[in-house]
Amino acid sequence: MEDSKLSGQTPAPSPDESGAQVKKDFKGLWNSIRTLMSDLLDIRSNTDEQATKDAITADISFKGHTAWILVCSIFIASIGLNANSTAVVIGAMLISPLMGPILGMGMSLAINDLDTLKRSLKNLAIMVSISVVTSFLFFYFFPLQTESSELLARTRPDIRDVLIAFFGGSALVIARARRGTIASVIFGVAIATALMPPLCTVGFGLAIGNMEYAGGALLLFGINTIFIGLATFLVLKYLRFQMVRYANSKRRRMIARLVSLVAFAVMIPSGYIFYQVFQEFLFKKQANEFILNNVSSYKFPGEGRFLDNITDLEYNKGENPIIELVFYGNQTIPDNVIATWTGQKNKYSKLQDAELRVIQGTQNEEADQLKYVNELYESKKAELLNKDEKIRLLEAEVTNLNKLRKGQIPFKDISDEAKVNYQNLASLGYAREINTDFSKLDTLSIFDVRWKAGTTQKQIDEDSQKLMNWLKIRIKDTTLQMRERNAQ
Repeated sequence: MEDSKLSGQTPAPSPDESGAQVKKDFKGLWNSIRTLMSDLLDIRSNTDEQATKDAITADISFKGHTAWILVCSIFIASIGLNANSTAVVIGAMLISPLMGPILGMGMSLAINDLDTLKRSLKNLAIMVSISVVTSFLFFYFFPLQTESSELLARTRPDIRDVLIAFFGGSALVIARARRGTIASVIFGVAIATALMPPLCTVGFGLAIGNMEYAGGALLLFGINTIFIGLATFLVLKYLRFQMVRYANSKRRRMIARLVSLVAFAVMIPSGYIFYQVFQEFLFKKQANEFILNNVSSYKFPGEGRFLDNITDLEYNKGENPIIELVFYGNQTIPDNVIATWTGQKNKYSKLQDAELRVIQGTQNEEADQLKYVNELYESKKAELLNKDEKIRLLEAEVTNLNKLRKGQIPFKDISDEAKVNYQNLASLGYAREINTDFSKLDTLSIFDVRWKAGTTQKQIDEDSQKLMNWLKIRIKDTTLQMRERNAQ
């Protein structure tokens, strides 16, 4: 001990002291991280509660300018969907006022405001009705009813639409609650969640009598509405917006229970929708994995092939799902191979109840489907020329057809008119003659004229000149030639 003091060295800390120091350092680091994350993610301190309520309440109203904007956005969205124009559809999303009542519904549930909830639900119902009726009338009377990809994209919602609606609604409410609203976020959410196009697709489905399209699009709109409202409810609850106060405590409790019941009623279908969509997502994910790992690798001895782009996956709610595999070629797949695929399919949890259908070449009893498969296969084999080459060949073909059409004349009408106007005419012939001087080709219109016996030469010369001038005007060809023959 005396030696250490004499040498000036500090005594080494004991194990207990070292452990305490490590804990102290770790606690300090953890507190620093918590402070950093709190400052980074905190949104309560920069929230303007009253301005947020006023802004959301103001957008609920549906009259005057808002009504006209809604009608215009419906027509723009319908035209964009019909023309398959993404840019036009995006424009309709940006100007659509449908988001207002949905945010109002979520806010009223969060702050226990029954009057705002009633107004939001009423205006949302009116907006939806007008949107569907207007789009129905547009597609019903518009002569072009094309099933564009923009329309079809709104008929089959999946789990991604649920997530987009929830996180889009969350971003929108957070942007609304911030002091100095972030306009770019509002525009982005309007595009991402897409409230107007699904309603227009509902009108399209009703106009063409396709209830599957209308039902799918209505489900997509319902998903967007419910999950945007749910996101609004949760964000405002997190921000601790003050509840609406009522002078009558009994009325306040009754309204609180009613609003809570409505909120619970909204959450039930949202949870059910999420569950159903998620189950369909899992089914298709596992079905694609099954096809990739087992079916796609199958090799025919001859020219048969698996047509992956026609293979269909159907998730039927309440019924067994269907996996339909389509093969081309006269060679059939052995039964033991199909049995092996069935066993491999059953290893996937979501495919055990799925029906495996194998459509293969001439074994398929559905003649129309086989014809389509054959045509598709042949078209793939024929795609040897690029688009520019095809256009060039088609233009050349059109040019040749035009040339041939120019050589055709209404000979029956011309012969009848010539017979009436030239009494000495015995017969009239017409032909197209190709001549060459070995440097170029000329195609000439030749009329073969025969005059009646006894016609004087003077009369023949006079009538020939008149006939020549008339034919040049009649067939619009100044290069025609006429050969004369006297009747024997």
